[in-house]
Amino acid sequence: MWVSKAMAAGTDAAATMAEAPSAWEAFALNMLLIMVLVVLFYVLLIMPQQKRFKKHYAMINQLKKGDKIVTSGGFLGKIEKIKDGDDEVEVDLGNGMKVTMLRSAIQSRADAK
Repeated sequence: MWVSKAMAAGTDAAATMAEAPSAWEAFALNMLLIMVLVVLFYVLLIMPQQKRFKKHYAMINQLKKGDKIVTSGGFLGKIEKIKDGDDEVEVDLGNGMKVTMLRSAIQSRADAK
């Protein structure tokens, strides 16, 4: 009697188990997982980088004569000449040493906190 009840419970459990997903369902689940990973990648990596780029671009475009800057090479200087349409700026590094550099080589303002 105990064995027959156990056998009956085993066959009922096997009948109620979910069937394996079809090929289409497996494909859809895999594609959903890939899409979630792509969205996560975009939100965590690409969006913050674009935000930093826009902030840096705005800072470069707001520079004016007399601003103290830090170059990408680590030099501290003061802008001597700057034109709105030009990509080059003239920077005084001190002791009368002036260099011409690209705006993109400016990392940040030295006086910005």
